[in-house]
Amino acid sequence: MKLLRNTVIRAGLEALYFSGAHYLLRPIFAGVGVIFMLHHVRPRRDGEFQPNHHLEVEPEFLRAMLAHLRTLDVDIVTMDEVHHRLQKRSFARRFACFTLDDGYRDNRDYALPVMREFDAPFTVYVTSDFAEGTGRLWWVSLEKAIAKTPSIEVPIGGTATRLETSTPAAKQAAFDRIHEWLRRLPGEHDLQREISALCTRHDVDESLIARDLCMSWEELKAFADDPLVTIGAHTVTHCNLARQSGETASFELTESRARIEAALQRPVQHLAYPYGDRIAAGQREFSLAKAAGFKTAVTTRPGMIFPESAGYMTALQRVSLNGNYQDARILPVLTSGAATAMWNGFRRIDTA
Repeated sequence: MKLLRNTVIRAGLEALYFSGAHYLLRPIFAGVGVIFMLHHVRPRRDGEFQPNHHLEVEPEFLRAMLAHLRTLDVDIVTMDEVHHRLQKRSFARRFACFTLDDGYRDNRDYALPVMREFDAPFTVYVTSDFAEGTGRLWWVSLEKAIAKTPSIEVPIGGTATRLETSTPAAKQAAFDRIHEWLRRLPGEHDLQREISALCTRHDVDESLIARDLCMSWEELKAFADDPLVTIGAHTVTHCNLARQSGETASFELTESRARIEAALQRPVQHLAYPYGDRIAAGQREFSLAKAAGFKTAVTTRPGMIFPESAGYMTALQRVSLNGNYQDARILPVLTSGAATAMWNGFRRIDTA
């Protein structure tokens, strides 16, 4: 299903490019700016089975986007400046803002050097448990477990289900099915229970993953000293906030902010919701983020920034720089707003 979805999206992006429709739609749907969403920035890994590849872009693709924005004479700004321009309705020039979720070490090693080439600021949203080395990146654990075995058994719907994983295509299909099942489990403890069981059966040490991939507090402290870097919050545990009680969700927001501020000795005013889609962040979460005092909060709902976004500072839309679509031809499509407009049925704001 995901393969079909990716094929359809790629075809849609190419259709917009080759038809030139993005030029016609740009004046209507480009908005006043865009907030780009990234996770990993690093060279392409070896291996056919890379189910989390959509979460990573190569440094050269990031460089190409930055160069493209410079040719458009777009201002590359901080999240503070996004907030300021929306609040003051200062839209004389279009802007772009780069945000990276989770706090991966490659943000320092590969993204920062590219951003320095363009003197471009960016925000990294840190999951505090990842920085402490105690968090669980379950989607990576799932990838590692499937990679190690020719078949895998999981209790989907309460029934033991064996999935064949002997080829890269079969592994991808199994990953997609299990990932969807895990995302729909009732609570975080259910998800973690199933992932831990898989890791135990297939000899994956999930406790090492955060330490291997994410910056520690000590590394983040040095990283945050760079004038181009803003650190934001991404909760304590990277949980689906919408599945939590109001008390727990509020704690995830306020405690993550407190831990980052204590460790880095700097204010944290911006938030990214984990997962950030409709089943993870809605009206309650938007209100909780506002009550917690965050100036802005970003979702993963696709969309550009429009003047009316000023009324939804804790429900801001982003445009994903997706590892599956690293083609320079789509850069003008992404910055035109045409792709997100079509995805949203030509609605400018999605906060329902």
